Amino acid sequence: MSYEVPVVHTVREMRARVGAWRAGGARIGLVPTMGALHAGHISLVEAARRHAERVIATVFVNPTQFAPGEDFSRYPRTLPADCEKLAAVKADLVFAPAVEEMYPAGFCTTVSLEGPAKADLEDRFRPTHFPGVATVVAKLLNQAQADVAVFGEKDYQQLRVIETMARDLDIATRIFGAATLRDPDGLAMSSRNVYLSAEDRARAPALHRALSEAAERIAEGAAIGAVMEEARAAITAAGFAIDYVEARDARTLARVADRSEGPIRILAAARLGATRLIDNVAVDA
Repeated sequence: MSYEVPVVHTVREMRARVGAWRAGGARIGLVPTMGALHAGHISLVEAARRHAERVIATVFVNPTQFAPGEDFSRYPRTLPADCEKLAAVKADLVFAPAVEEMYPAGFCTTVSLEGPAKADLEDRFRPTHFPGVATVVAKLLNQAQADVAVFGEKDYQQLRVIETMARDLDIATRIFGAATLRDPDGLAMSSRNVYLSAEDRARAPALHRALSEAAERIAEGAAIGAVMEEARAAITAAGFAIDYVEARDARTLARVADRSEGPIRILAAARLGATRLIDNVAVDA
Protein backbone atom coordinates (compact mmCIF):
# COMPACT_ATOMS: atom_id res chain seq x y z
CA MET A 1 0.00 0.00 0.00
CA SER A 2 1.42 3.39 -1.01
CA TYR A 3 2.36 5.89 1.67
CA GLU A 4 0.19 8.99 2.13
CA VAL A 5 1.69 11.82 4.13
CA PRO A 6 -0.66 13.03 6.89
CA VAL A 7 -1.89 16.61 6.53
CA VAL A 8 -2.99 18.81 9.41
CA HIS A 9 -4.38 22.32 9.27
CA THR A 10 -4.20 23.61 12.84
CA VAL A 11 -1.45 24.32 15.32
CA ARG A 12 -3.24 22.14 17.86
CA GLU A 13 -3.12 19.12 15.54
CA MET A 14 0.55 19.66 14.69
CA ARG A 15 1.57 20.05 18.32
CA ALA A 16 -0.26 16.86 19.25
CA ARG A 17 1.81 14.95 16.66
CA VAL A 18 5.04 16.63 17.75
CA GLY A 19 4.30 15.88 21.41
CA ALA A 20 3.83 12.19 20.69
CA TRP A 21 7.04 12.01 18.65
CA ARG A 22 9.03 13.86 21.26
CA ALA A 23 7.68 11.57 24.00
CA GLY A 24 9.18 8.73 22.00
CA GLY A 25 12.57 10.43 21.90
CA ALA A 26 12.48 11.65 18.29
CA ARG A 27 14.18 14.82 17.07
CA ILE A 28 11.94 17.07 14.96
CA GLY A 29 12.92 18.72 11.68
CA LEU A 30 10.98 21.52 9.97
CA VAL A 31 11.02 22.63 6.32
CA PRO A 32 8.93 25.79 5.77
CA THR A 33 7.69 26.24 2.19
CA MET A 34 5.05 28.13 0.26
CA GLY A 35 4.21 25.04 -1.77
CA ALA A 36 4.46 24.59 -5.55
CA LEU A 37 7.19 22.16 -4.60
CA HIS A 38 10.03 21.16 -6.90
CA ALA A 39 13.14 19.04 -6.48
CA GLY A 40 14.87 21.86 -4.61
CA HIS A 41 12.25 21.79 -1.87
CA ILE A 42 12.42 18.02 -1.69
CA SER A 43 16.18 18.23 -1.20
CA LEU A 44 15.50 20.37 1.91
CA VAL A 45 13.28 17.60 3.31
CA GLU A 46 16.06 15.10 2.66
CA ALA A 47 18.55 17.44 4.36
CA ALA A 48 16.27 17.75 7.39
CA ARG A 49 16.08 13.97 7.58
CA ARG A 50 19.83 13.87 8.14
CA HIS A 51 19.32 15.82 11.37
CA ALA A 52 15.98 14.51 12.65
CA GLU A 53 13.92 11.34 12.87
CA ARG A 54 10.65 13.16 12.08
CA VAL A 55 10.27 15.85 9.42
CA ILE A 56 7.41 18.33 9.02
CA ALA A 57 6.97 20.29 5.80
CA THR A 58 4.82 23.39 6.00
CA VAL A 59 2.84 24.60 2.99
CA PHE A 60 1.59 28.15 3.45
CA VAL A 61 1.51 31.01 0.96
CA ASN A 62 2.24 33.79 3.41
CA PRO A 63 0.38 37.00 2.52
CA THR A 64 2.44 39.26 4.76
CA GLN A 65 5.60 38.86 2.68
CA PHE A 66 3.93 40.05 -0.53
CA ALA A 67 3.73 43.76 -1.25
CA PRO A 68 0.71 45.25 -3.08
CA GLY A 69 1.06 44.45 -6.78
CA GLU A 70 3.20 41.35 -6.25
CA ASP A 71 2.07 37.87 -7.24
CA PHE A 72 0.28 36.66 -4.09
CA SER A 73 -3.01 35.96 -5.88
CA ARG A 74 -1.39 34.03 -8.73
CA TYR A 75 1.30 32.25 -6.73
CA PRO A 76 0.89 28.53 -7.54
CA ARG A 77 -1.17 26.58 -5.02
CA THR A 78 -0.74 22.86 -5.63
CA LEU A 79 -1.25 21.12 -2.28
CA PRO A 80 -2.34 17.68 -3.63
CA ALA A 81 0.70 17.51 -5.93
CA ASP A 82 2.92 18.81 -3.13
CA CYS A 83 1.71 16.04 -0.83
CA GLU A 84 2.48 13.40 -3.44
CA LYS A 85 6.06 14.67 -3.71
CA LEU A 86 6.44 14.77 0.06
CA ALA A 87 5.03 11.27 0.37
CA ALA A 88 7.63 10.01 -2.09
CA VAL A 89 10.40 11.03 0.36
CA LYS A 90 8.42 9.87 3.40
CA ALA A 91 7.89 13.26 5.04
CA ASP A 92 6.14 12.59 8.34
CA LEU A 93 3.64 15.44 8.31
CA VAL A 94 2.39 18.37 6.24
CA PHE A 95 1.20 21.46 8.07
CA ALA A 96 -1.05 23.41 5.69
CA PRO A 97 -2.81 26.13 7.69
CA ALA A 98 -5.37 28.60 6.43
CA VAL A 99 -4.54 32.30 6.57
CA GLU A 100 -7.01 32.62 9.47
CA GLU A 101 -5.08 30.01 11.47
CA MET A 102 -1.81 31.90 11.10
CA TYR A 103 -3.25 35.41 11.37
CA PRO A 104 -6.46 35.24 13.42
CA ALA A 105 -8.65 38.26 14.06
CA GLY A 106 -6.80 40.81 16.15
CA PHE A 107 -3.31 39.68 15.10
CA CYS A 108 -1.04 42.73 15.42
CA THR A 109 2.53 41.60 16.08
CA THR A 110 5.49 41.65 13.69
CA VAL A 111 9.23 41.12 13.97
CA SER A 112 11.39 44.26 13.64
CA LEU A 113 14.63 43.68 11.77
CA GLU A 114 18.02 45.29 11.23
CA GLY A 115 21.37 43.72 10.27
CA PRO A 116 21.21 41.44 7.21
CA ALA A 117 17.59 42.49 6.62
CA LYS A 118 18.79 46.05 5.89
CA ALA A 119 21.61 45.22 3.50
CA ASP A 120 20.26 47.24 0.54
CA LEU A 121 19.63 44.09 -1.49
CA GLU A 122 16.19 42.46 -1.54
CA ASP A 123 15.06 44.93 1.12
CA ARG A 124 15.64 47.85 -1.26
CA PHE A 125 13.17 46.44 -3.78
CA ARG A 126 10.80 44.60 -1.42
CA PRO A 127 10.80 46.62 1.82
CA THR A 128 7.90 44.70 3.40
CA HIS A 129 9.24 41.26 2.47
CA PHE A 130 11.58 40.34 5.31
CA PRO A 131 9.34 41.54 8.16
CA GLY A 132 6.64 39.26 6.71
CA VAL A 133 9.05 36.36 6.31
CA ALA A 134 10.53 36.77 9.78
CA THR A 135 7.12 36.97 11.42
CA VAL A 136 5.76 33.83 9.77
CA VAL A 137 8.98 31.88 10.32
CA ALA A 138 9.08 32.89 13.99
CA LYS A 139 5.50 31.63 14.30
CA LEU A 140 6.28 28.34 12.53
CA LEU A 141 9.37 27.70 14.64
CA ASN A 142 7.36 28.37 17.79
CA GLN A 143 4.38 26.35 16.64
CA ALA A 144 6.40 23.26 15.72
CA GLN A 145 9.04 23.55 18.46
CA ALA A 146 11.38 21.80 16.04
CA ASP A 147 14.96 20.88 16.89
CA VAL A 148 16.19 21.89 13.43
CA ALA A 149 14.84 23.82 10.46
CA VAL A 150 16.25 23.82 6.94
CA PHE A 151 16.15 26.71 4.45
CA GLY A 152 17.59 26.89 0.95
CA GLU A 153 20.65 28.98 0.15
CA LYS A 154 19.00 30.27 -3.03
CA ASP A 155 17.26 32.86 -0.85
CA TYR A 156 20.60 33.74 0.72
CA GLN A 157 19.69 37.04 2.34
CA GLN A 158 16.55 35.41 3.75
CA LEU A 159 18.67 32.63 5.25
CA ARG A 160 20.92 35.17 6.96
CA VAL A 161 17.87 37.09 8.24
CA ILE A 162 16.36 33.92 9.73
CA GLU A 163 19.64 32.83 11.30
CA THR A 164 20.06 36.25 12.90
CA MET A 165 16.47 36.37 14.14
CA ALA A 166 16.71 32.91 15.71
CA ARG A 167 19.95 33.86 17.44
CA ASP A 168 18.76 37.24 18.67
CA LEU A 169 15.40 35.96 19.97
CA ASP A 170 16.94 32.88 21.62
CA ILE A 171 14.84 30.53 19.49
CA ALA A 172 16.07 27.03 20.30
CA THR A 173 15.61 25.64 16.79
CA ARG A 174 18.93 25.19 14.99
CA ILE A 175 18.89 26.74 11.50
CA PHE A 176 20.61 24.96 8.62
CA GLY A 177 21.18 26.23 5.08
CA ALA A 178 21.05 23.75 2.19
CA ALA A 179 22.78 24.17 -1.16
CA THR A 180 20.79 25.47 -4.12
CA LEU A 181 19.52 22.77 -6.45
CA ARG A 182 19.86 23.64 -10.14
CA ASP A 183 18.62 22.49 -13.49
CA PRO A 184 21.33 20.94 -15.71
CA ASP A 185 21.93 24.31 -17.41
CA GLY A 186 22.58 26.04 -14.08
CA LEU A 187 19.27 27.81 -13.49
CA ALA A 188 18.38 27.77 -9.80
CA MET A 189 15.17 25.84 -9.22
CA SER A 190 12.30 28.13 -8.22
CA SER A 191 8.52 27.92 -8.12
CA ARG A 192 8.46 31.13 -10.16
CA ASN A 193 10.36 29.57 -13.07
CA VAL A 194 6.99 28.39 -14.42
CA TYR A 195 6.28 32.03 -15.29
CA LEU A 196 9.16 32.15 -17.81
CA SER A 197 8.30 32.08 -21.49
CA ALA A 198 10.17 29.55 -23.63
CA GLU A 199 12.45 32.31 -24.94
CA ASP A 200 13.17 33.68 -21.49
CA ARG A 201 13.78 30.20 -20.09
CA ALA A 202 16.49 29.74 -22.72
CA ARG A 203 18.12 33.02 -21.63
CA ALA A 204 17.78 32.47 -17.89
CA PRO A 205 20.95 30.41 -17.27
CA ALA A 206 23.04 33.44 -18.27
CA LEU A 207 22.46 34.86 -14.79
CA HIS A 208 24.17 31.99 -12.98
CA ARG A 209 26.86 31.78 -15.64
CA ALA A 210 27.81 35.45 -15.15
CA LEU A 211 27.85 35.09 -11.35
CA SER A 212 30.00 31.97 -11.52
CA GLU A 213 32.49 33.64 -13.85
CA ALA A 214 32.65 36.67 -11.55
CA ALA A 215 33.26 34.44 -8.52
CA GLU A 216 36.09 32.65 -10.29
CA ARG A 217 37.77 35.92 -11.26
CA ILE A 218 37.53 37.36 -7.75
CA ALA A 219 38.95 34.11 -6.34
CA GLU A 220 41.86 34.50 -8.74
CA GLY A 221 42.56 37.99 -7.38
CA ALA A 222 40.80 40.31 -9.85
CA ALA A 223 39.51 43.63 -8.51
CA ILE A 224 35.97 43.29 -7.18
CA GLY A 225 34.64 46.55 -8.58
CA ALA A 226 35.77 45.84 -12.14
CA VAL A 227 34.54 42.25 -12.03
CA MET A 228 31.11 43.28 -10.84
CA GLU A 229 30.77 45.91 -13.58
CA GLU A 230 31.60 43.27 -16.18
CA ALA A 231 29.10 40.83 -14.64
CA ARG A 232 26.33 43.45 -14.76
CA ALA A 233 27.16 44.18 -18.39
CA ALA A 234 26.99 40.48 -19.30
CA ILE A 235 23.67 40.01 -17.49
CA THR A 236 22.18 43.07 -19.18
CA ALA A 237 23.41 41.89 -22.58
CA ALA A 238 21.59 38.57 -21.99
CA GLY A 239 18.29 40.45 -21.79
CA PHE A 240 17.87 40.95 -18.05
CA ALA A 241 16.77 44.11 -16.28
CA ILE A 242 18.96 44.19 -13.18
CA ASP A 243 17.77 45.05 -9.69
CA TYR A 244 21.17 44.36 -8.13
CA VAL A 245 24.35 42.37 -8.68
CA GLU A 246 26.60 42.75 -5.64
CA ALA A 247 29.61 41.18 -3.95
CA ARG A 248 29.03 41.12 -0.18
CA ASP A 249 30.45 39.73 3.03
CA ALA A 250 29.02 36.21 3.16
CA ARG A 251 28.23 36.47 6.88
CA THR A 252 26.94 40.01 7.40
CA LEU A 253 26.05 41.01 3.80
CA ALA A 254 28.01 44.23 4.30
CA ARG A 255 29.69 45.73 1.25
CA VAL A 256 33.24 44.59 0.49
CA ALA A 257 35.92 46.28 -1.58
CA ASP A 258 38.64 43.66 -1.36
CA ARG A 259 38.79 39.89 -1.13
CA SER A 260 40.90 40.11 2.03
CA GLU A 261 37.90 41.46 3.97
CA GLY A 262 36.48 37.97 4.49
CA PRO A 263 34.33 35.30 2.79
CA ILE A 264 32.40 36.73 -0.13
CA ARG A 265 29.04 35.92 -1.66
CA ILE A 266 27.84 37.37 -4.98
CA LEU A 267 24.10 38.01 -4.93
CA ALA A 268 21.82 39.04 -7.79
CA ALA A 269 18.22 39.79 -8.64
CA ALA A 270 17.15 40.50 -12.21
CA ARG A 271 14.04 40.31 -14.35
CA LEU A 272 13.31 38.51 -17.58
CA GLY A 273 9.99 39.83 -18.84
CA ALA A 274 7.62 39.75 -15.87
CA THR A 275 9.63 37.11 -13.98
CA ARG A 276 12.09 38.10 -11.28
CA LEU A 277 14.95 35.68 -10.69
CA ILE A 278 17.38 35.66 -7.77
CA ASP A 279 20.61 33.75 -7.41
CA ASN A 280 23.90 33.78 -5.53
CA VAL A 281 27.32 32.18 -5.75
CA ALA A 282 30.09 31.79 -3.17
CA VAL A 283 33.59 33.01 -3.92
CA ASP A 284 35.93 30.15 -3.10
CA ALA A 285 38.49 30.89 -0.42
